[in-house]
Amino acid sequence: MLNQLPAQSPDALLALIKMYASDPRTDKIDLGVGVYRTDDGATPVFAAIKAAEARLVAEQDSKSYLGPEGDLGFVNALMPYIFGPGNLEDGGAYHGRIEGMQTPGGTGAVRLAVAVAKKAGVTKIHMGTPSWPNHAQILSDVALDAALFEHSSADGAVDVDAVLAIIRGASAGEAVLLHGCCHNPTGIDYSTDQWDAIAAAFADSAALPILDLAYQGLGSGMDDDAYGVRAVLSAVPEALVAYSCDKNFGMYRDRVGALYVLADKHEQLSAIMSNLNALARSSWSMPPDHGAAAVRIILNDPALTKLWLDELTTMRSRIGDVRAQMAAAGQIGPLNLTALARQNGLFSMLALSKDQIVTLREDHGVYMAGSGRINVAGLHSGNIANFVSALKTLVG
Repeated sequence: MLNQLPAQSPDALLALIKMYASDPRTDKIDLGVGVYRTDDGATPVFAAIKAAEARLVAEQDSKSYLGPEGDLGFVNALMPYIFGPGNLEDGGAYHGRIEGMQTPGGTGAVRLAVAVAKKAGVTKIHMGTPSWPNHAQILSDVALDAALFEHSSADGAVDVDAVLAIIRGASAGEAVLLHGCCHNPTGIDYSTDQWDAIAAAFADSAALPILDLAYQGLGSGMDDDAYGVRAVLSAVPEALVAYSCDKNFGMYRDRVGALYVLADKHEQLSAIMSNLNALARSSWSMPPDHGAAAVRIILNDPALTKLWLDELTTMRSRIGDVRAQMAAAGQIGPLNLTALARQNGLFSMLALSKDQIVTLREDHGVYMAGSGRINVAGLHSGNIANFVSALKTLVG
């Protein structure tokens, strides 16, 4: 029977990784893989993670199962950073109405959110395009209708009116999936006023908010990057929040994430979590523990927390510097690079055709996704000038 399976198209980004690795040119530029890089092109392990892992090796006394909910110490330690401590305390906007569980990365969190939404009666999920490619793949695999809409304008800015129209027009049985900050792949962020408008629209809508917060701390700061999630959750009776530690803790290969649910009433959480546990049990049984345990150790130790936040500030500052340097190149033919300065996070989109992207790769050793998405952190002081020069040769 297995010989009847049709071959699937290879993942374009994985193919790009292999092409880059086999390219012998010493001045090649990798803008494809979505990982943070230092100014010398490295993706190091956080010093805070190294310290936490050393402590974990010394102190961990068992590798026994934790259950489908994973490390709840990790899940609970993240909550004040995501939702704000004041909102969680007695009298807060959603005191007693949020619970969570550990997942294998942000991908596992999104998958679980979509699966439980379907089980709860959601039949359609509205999603702005372009978006993270795996969003569409997950919706397809779970067999949910993806209703796509354009959410960004040609100049690289957000089209908030389009977002508001979708939320206001959504019906019962529908959900709207939004990035919490540092949108992948566009780099667009909503302002606080825009998030307030989005929250107000959700308050008057029957749609279920599903918020994907994968880059907290890489945009404007931990609290600023969580503003949208907090605003929406303060305005609605229920929501799902998928969270990833892959980028802001550098835990890419350890797959560290969490899914949180906001219930209308505290009494409803037990039934909701029982469904999430059943879905997780049938998908991955138990999430991997090592990375989440390291994050828990960091968040429970003030000195390690400070070290982690300092490292995150360094990352955010470097990404901002690269964006400013790129924006300084201004207009190159039809490309307006000034847009990069008003965007946030690792990613931005360049309006290049597939043929132009192939030419950049073949003639200049510049590797980027066929969609035009670039990983801004792949640029540094040693290659920005070469990249700008390649763009000028191509379209200038």
